[in-house]
Formats: sequence, C-alpha cells, structure tokens
Amino acid sequence: MKSTIKHEWRKTEKGIYMPKNKPELINLPKFQYLSIYGEGNPNSSLFTEHIQTLYSVAYAIKMTLKKMTVVPENYIDWTVYPLEGEWDISKSAKKNYKGVLNKDELVYNLMIRQPEFISIDFFNEMLEHTKKKKPQRLLDRIQFTEITEGPCIQMLHLGSYDNEIETFEKMEAFAMSKNLKRKSKVHKEIYLSDFRKVAEEKLKTVLRFQLKI
Repeated sequence: MKSTIKHEWRKTEKGIYMPKNKPELINLPKFQYLSIYGEGNPNSSLFTEHIQTLYSVAYAIKMTLKKMTVVPENYIDWTVYPLEGEWDISKSAKKNYKGVLNKDELVYNLMIRQPEFISIDFFNEMLEHTKKKKPQRLLDRIQFTEITEGPCIQMLHLGSYDNEIETFEKMEAFAMSKNLKRKSKVHKEIYLSDFRKVAEEKLKTVLRFQLKI
C-alpha cells in the first residue's frame, strides 16, 4: 500500500533550500540528480529549451510512480525539487578573461534533484518513455548523476541575477573571516522563483560555492 505522506522540501529541508539572506556554512552529502549540460546566454531560447527538457523527464518520473501499483522500496510522493544550475565560463573565455563577463561564454549544468529511491534503471526507462511520448531534440543530453558538494557557503539572493556579484562579495568576505577559501569561481544557483512569472526585484535565488578542503 502506498504511503499517503508527501515529502515537501520547502518544509523538511529548509537548511538546504531556504537559507537566510546572510552567508552561512553548510556541509552537503551526496545527492542524485537529473542533469543537462549547456553553453551560451541564459536569456536565449536554447537555455529555456534545456529547462523544459529537464522538467519533462522529472515529471515523467514523478507522475509514472504515482500511477504505479508496485513502487520502489521507500517510495513516497514528493514535491518536485527546484531547478538548480552550476555556472562557469568556457575554457576559451578563461584564457582571455579581462574582468568583464560575456554571457554568451557561459557554460552551465542544470539539474533537478531526485529522491533516493529512484534508480538509474528507472531513469533510463522514463527517458525512453519521454522520447516516445514527448520527443525533444535535447533528451539524449539528460544524465543521471550523483554529486557531493561537501562544505559550502550559501546565501539567499534577492532580486536580479545581474546583481549577484554583491551577494558573492558578502559570501567571500564571510569565508575570509572564517579563514576559509573558495574552491573555484564555479558556483551553484537554486531557483526558488520562476523568472517567467515573478518580477525581477522579487526573485529569490540560493547562491552557493564550494570551499577548498
């Protein structure tokens, strides 16, 4: 018999997904994700297509499980986790970087976390199912990966993505005050707001970077 409990990450995992707008330390264990790699400007239609493709598989997994009579061990229904993005600039951009960011040179790995009871085999099954039911050209780029972020600093950023540098400056100053060093300029963003529906000044985004161990 299926459990009537539903996992709500906003309520039960506040420490991971709902930080305050001041820097804080966090140590993250291994989680598994659907992910898709891309390059280029996040304001482009291609970036939106990457997001849509990722969500199509995430919801195929969730909704198929809800309909199944025999489900994986430890299964409970869950609210789909928020979209996350790991951001960097291309190798060629790093060679010629002069302090000005060109969004066309960005590289990203978008991801949606999956519950522990989802297996690689079930993911593969749902990927094939999605290809047949809702064909999309980027589906072959979807990966099922495990990521351990480990010790990090994170903070809630309010407002435009273009102002994130102000929040990162606070996070880096906090790291210095604790004698901690940032691992790299790669960072993660967790999107608590839908940028298509929420006014720019009201956007809520978790910013996070890993620390050098």
